Amino acid sequence: MLDICLLGTGGMMPLPYRHLTSLMARFNGSSILIDCGEGTQVAIKEKGWSVKPLDIICFTHYHADHISGLPGLLLTLGNAERVEPVLMVGPKGLERVVNSLRVIAPDLPFEIKFLELTESSQEIQMDGYVIEAFRVQHNITCYGYNIKIPRAGKFDVEKAKANQVPMPCWNRLQKGETVLYEGITYTPDQVLGEKRKGLKLTYCTDSRPVKQIAEHAQGADLFICEGMYGEKEKEKKAREYKHMTFYEAAQLAKEAGVTELWLTHYSPSLVKPDPYMDAVKKIFPNAKAGKERMSRTLLFEEN
Repeated sequence: MLDICLLGTGGMMPLPYRHLTSLMARFNGSSILIDCGEGTQVAIKEKGWSVKPLDIICFTHYHADHISGLPGLLLTLGNAERVEPVLMVGPKGLERVVNSLRVIAPDLPFEIKFLELTESSQEIQMDGYVIEAFRVQHNITCYGYNIKIPRAGKFDVEKAKANQVPMPCWNRLQKGETVLYEGITYTPDQVLGEKRKGLKLTYCTDSRPVKQIAEHAQGADLFICEGMYGEKEKEKKAREYKHMTFYEAAQLAKEAGVTELWLTHYSPSLVKPDPYMDAVKKIFPNAKAGKERMSRTLLFEEN
């Protein structure tokens, strides 16, 4: 299962009732953070989650409302006695930007590793899950992210026997390991059935509604997408500043065939998103206005 919490839904500047943009996900004892706007560590505390298992921090881009909370979060991680390395992922320039922010957080008890994105689409293989970054269209280089949890097929006894796989190898092969036994190499595909549907979360903010978003969000269990403006008269402003309206996000969700859409990254002028949701749901019925600490646990389908 994949636990998800939308820590902050604000764009540009924090408000008393709205933290800046951030998302946290948890899988198998590992935590993943996407963006770290001002107020992120406060939101994590309010949610009741810990920062200590935070293994990877991904940045969509380097505007302040997406990264200004990082120095404080790093200090909190250090105070939590984190000693394992933390991987940071983001567009080119990541190491320079982070090290500039670290002027006020210079001494940390853990190593920071950097992976700078240079391709239009890149995958990072983690322990049991995959993070996929894909370039979107903002006024600076910006990426969206997928968190994908693949699911292997069921163990097939008859297949294992047909392939003459020795029983002592079965358990390790079922876990996805390749096994060398009595001079012969055995692989998981010799004992497993067809792959089953995994889990997929798509997160995209600060972009125009370009086709690559719908392509990468295809079939997502949850699509969290920027809705900077709910007011239809602000469509021109959205185009000018390379942002999205509620209705453009809903159209992307429809094209991608996602299960559910959460809107996020609201303009400070948008006090309440709910009055606009009826019009949004005419485009994509299973749309929700994101709120602080809005949470969901994605579960594998029953067989």
